[in-house]
Amino acid sequence: MTGAERVREAIEEVNRAGRAALIPYFCAWDPDLETTRALLWAAAEAGASVVELGFPFSDPLADGPTIQAATQRALRHRPTLEALLEFVAGLYNEGYPLPVVIMGYYNPFFRFGLARFAREARRAGLCGAIIPDLPLEEARPWLREARKQGLSAVMLAAPTTPPQRLERIARVSTGFLYYVSVTGITGARERLPEDLALRLDLAREVSPVPVAVGFGISKPEQVRLLAPHAHALVVGSALVRIIGKEGPRAPARVRKALSELVSAAKR
Repeated sequence: MTGAERVREAIEEVNRAGRAALIPYFCAWDPDLETTRALLWAAAEAGASVVELGFPFSDPLADGPTIQAATQRALRHRPTLEALLEFVAGLYNEGYPLPVVIMGYYNPFFRFGLARFAREARRAGLCGAIIPDLPLEEARPWLREARKQGLSAVMLAAPTTPPQRLERIARVSTGFLYYVSVTGITGARERLPEDLALRLDLAREVSPVPVAVGFGISKPEQVRLLAPHAHALVVGSALVRIIGKEGPRAPARVRKALSELVSAAKR
């Protein structure tokens, strides 16, 4: 099974069981790699389906203050893509059960080499990548290399995406389509857009792959509201805030918070 197939099957498996899948986001090296490893295992124990693992970058343009702060904490360790791939390979050698998808900005991948990254990602067991600053018009080289190695190339759509463009993005996205809930940056929000459920229903109609919604989801009641309208839900800032507060003690708290969100995800 390819990485893209693993991601899609992990989401569809819980959908068949009557739940939306939960995809937690963690920033690698926040506060250190040992804690990152413990957080990934905590996510698996809590019932998550896929993990989105952020690669720290100095200019995280899509991220709000919470994840920006995590990025700054992580950058103190001078992270490299080589080290991240080695970390992922070690994780799977330990028997880690969930597909891991990297979230990172385009510049580090471009400098590393797209073909080289795709090859080494597959060898390490990494299942794909989300590159939020790579628009559809410039994505062909990455899509080609990801397809060669069977990796999930997750593309993003937003409330401002016109219907025809949404269809084009969904057709090239593999693993899942990432639907951004708001026009803005990441961050936990008290309220989500009133028309979000309708927009997700429309995205599901045109997408040949599962639709995951992210940005702003932090509470069980928000998960309960959106679970019937999305195949998966991405939760990031709410968990990263716990990590920023608790540091190496965070995995137990994150496991509890994620368990509550998983329980709320019945469709």
